[in-house]
Amino acid sequence: MAITSANQLELLQTAEAVAREKMIDPDLVIQAMEESLARAAKSRYGSELDIRVKIDRKTGRATFARIRTVVTDEEFENHHAQLTVKQAKSYLKDPQIGDEVIDEVPPVDLGRIAAQSAKQVILQKVREAERDRQFDEFKDRKGTIINGVVKREEYGNLIVDIGRGEGILRRNEKIGRESYRPNDRIRCYIKDVRRETRGPQVFLSRTDPQFMAELFKMEVPEIYDGIIEIKAVARDPGSRAKIAVISFDNSIDPVGACVGMRGSRVQAVVNELQGEKIDIIPWNADTATFLVNALQPAEVSKVVFDEEAGKIEVVVPDEQLSLAIGRRGQNVRLASQLTGLDIDIMTEAEESARRQAEFAERTKLFMDTLDIDEMMAQLLVAEGFTNLEEVAYVEQDELLSIDGFDEGTAEELQARARDYIEEQNRKAIEAARALGVDDSLFNFEGLTPQMIEALARDGIKTLEDFATCADWELAGGWTTENGQRKKDEGILEKFELSLDEAQTMIMTARVMLGWVDPSELASDEDQAEGTDDEEEEA
Repeated sequence: MAITSANQLELLQTAEAVAREKMIDPDLVIQAMEESLARAAKSRYGSELDIRVKIDRKTGRATFARIRTVVTDEEFENHHAQLTVKQAKSYLKDPQIGDEVIDEVPPVDLGRIAAQSAKQVILQKVREAERDRQFDEFKDRKGTIINGVVKREEYGNLIVDIGRGEGILRRNEKIGRESYRPNDRIRCYIKDVRRETRGPQVFLSRTDPQFMAELFKMEVPEIYDGIIEIKAVARDPGSRAKIAVISFDNSIDPVGACVGMRGSRVQAVVNELQGEKIDIIPWNADTATFLVNALQPAEVSKVVFDEEAGKIEVVVPDEQLSLAIGRRGQNVRLASQLTGLDIDIMTEAEESARRQAEFAERTKLFMDTLDIDEMMAQLLVAEGFTNLEEVAYVEQDELLSIDGFDEGTAEELQARARDYIEEQNRKAIEAARALGVDDSLFNFEGLTPQMIEALARDGIKTLEDFATCADWELAGGWTTENGQRKKDEGILEKFELSLDEAQTMIMTARVMLGWVDPSELASDEDQAEGTDDEEEEA
């Protein structure tokens, strides 16, 4: 009743009005009307019939048609909506599988219930089209800044009107001191756009580091044009931030361009971020130099980089320690986020004390194992020797280059070192055999007797046991728990085994046991090398 009794042109006008209001394609609304009319006709003529409705886009006239499809004898199930080829010959000259026989049927007048049902179908279709339109509009705007108006607050979360839709600014995505009222204008970063059961959700943020990067892109034309690039951003929202920039034009100072005349550019960003202090840092490809810049305003005396652990030690003058760490550790934390490294800060006095302790420890090692006096042991340590293996198997010329060492002294030292190592190996083998280590582990290349003993004491006594280990179990590694980096001690870590070496040894053991096909291993390595090459080219 509600639709069929209406003027036919009015039907088209209604579709246009709904489409304009919801900002969707008018054809989608008409398709929804066609589907709702077809559903109403089925309830009148029978649900087993295939009834389709076509609304003329110019006149608004609705045509109701019964469709019967030509199928094979095997597929024939519903005589109301299907025809066999033989039956179809009564209607079609040369029927083929898939052909349709169309019979026009009288239009139906919608009763109250049918009209309600038709209305629900149309509303549902319009709602789905509106959601699709909203998702399509915002999915490509992810990672950009948008202006909106605050509509309301729900449990600390802000619902923001962003034009053709709504976005949500969660409580934890707001800068701490901020408070907004309905109808306040707000600028946010589109962090994510997701399809959800209740429709597409646009998640906004004001604390994301990229929000600050996008603000600089708006304020600094050189960044927008690609002359200056933002390489890294770290934020403590509402308090302090660090941003690393690099210029591809030698005539343009990246830091000066971001600061602007009398600080006008950076001040515009600071004002938007509620007074957040921003350190603009020149980016450098050299990790140590970049870190020194990142720890500004503190001065750095020395940087020691542990590539294996992804960890870096920074030595600062005693009076600079509190400045380098910052209030509640803020400065070093932001520098760590900016560089992606775990930073340990120590004073010059602490570093000196540590070096002296290491020197004394190595001196004592050489005195005890090589049976030499303190002076000779100190000479070895001063020349960079750290363990017995280096003394035993180094080229003799390196020992002869030490003041006071002649050929006889060098030969005697190397002989003592080798004897001591061989004796330690013999004891380690005996201990490992006593613990029940299998010959397969003794015959595995790359494992020293001391390593085998350490594995045995940890319950790894066969090649199968060894092959089931993870690389970090052998070489050690780092995990993050509750935002804190935690060290995992490896069984063979004291033997200075790297993660790559541990992984290679484990894979070799798996190949020897037949668990892994060597050809697959080779193809994986080739693929990894190809990826590395692509990354280098990029």
